[in-house]
Amino acid sequence: MGRKTKDSEKKKTTSGIKGWTDEELNFLGKFRDPWSIQVYLDSIEYNPSYDCRSPRWVIKKNSAHCFDGAIFAAAVLRQMGHKPLIVDMRAENDDDHVIAVFRKRNRIGAVAKSNFTSLRFREPVYKSLRELIMSYFDFFFNTDGFKSLRSYSLPLDLSQFNMWDWHTTDEDLQYIGDKLDAIRHYQLISPAMASDLSVASKSMLMAGLLGSNEEGLFKPLK
Repeated sequence: MGRKTKDSEKKKTTSGIKGWTDEELNFLGKFRDPWSIQVYLDSIEYNPSYDCRSPRWVIKKNSAHCFDGAIFAAAVLRQMGHKPLIVDMRAENDDDHVIAVFRKRNRIGAVAKSNFTSLRFREPVYKSLRELIMSYFDFFFNTDGFKSLRSYSLPLDLSQFNMWDWHTTDEDLQYIGDKLDAIRHYQLISPAMASDLSVASKSMLMAGLLGSNEEGLFKPLK
């Protein structure tokens, strides 16, 4: 995967990351808090592709899926002074979900792009990462209403990928996805608990799918 860039062609940002243009910095400067990032992610199209694209790509295309959106949110959060952290949520018979997490007043919140309305922003009111993840549990279901969330990862700090210009590259970011998949995940429920789960109600399913891009929806195995 080609990741080399020419330093002479880059510009330095206030956070010390190279690569953003002045126009991009002006755009990023319009975000004032995590909620403003969420408002932007909610306003752009859902990307049905499985390619993993950079924040620059998201800005150019006004499109993102959960992985693109989480990386974009992490990049903007970094501009605000937060660590660029993303967390993976693994699912059974469903797509996984990736969120960007942040801290405020020693509490954890999240910003996320999702094809489901119920899997997006979380206010920074949660004491632990597990508590935050559990706030998604009852709202994490596939198109059959099957509640699918099973585990979550440790936070992945995207700073370790700075040498590959993850925020501005035109290359696929699958190497970040591979790293996220490889780090430790914590199980949320036992198989016995999973077997006792009810399905999401029809009204909850309809609410979750409001405005979704059908092309980007996971097709559950029957």
